[in-house]
Amino acid sequence: MDPLVNALNTIMSHEGRRKTECIITPASGLVGRVLRLIQSKGYIGEIEYIDDGRQGKFRVQLFGRINETEAVKPRFKTRVSEMEKWEKRFLPSRNLGMVILSTPKGVMDHVQAKEENVGGVVLAYIY
Repeated sequence: MDPLVNALNTIMSHEGRRKTECIITPASGLVGRVLRLIQSKGYIGEIEYIDDGRQGKFRVQLFGRINETEAVKPRFKTRVSEMEKWEKRFLPSRNLGMVILSTPKGVMDHVQAKEENVGGVVLAYIY
């Protein structure tokens, strides 16, 4: 199974049960970068990496601010000119939530990608 799908499903299931934290395993670089982006937007709190001698884990503090988050499969390639299409498809309104992209300049949301004029691969969305 995809580590990003597993991480976002774990977050959603713990949010639905009103938990204050969750453990995400396995830890990967992509999952870490996506979690830091989500944290910078205020959806989750502190992220802690736990080295268990195997693949590692993330402990994530939850605030209860996430209504829905899902990984996008298959991972569609997109250009800056097509960004509006993905916003309309995945987000409930114009200024609510973010589409997470993997670009040549790193993992970023759709607003940053528009500002830097880069396209990429659609990874997930959150609102």
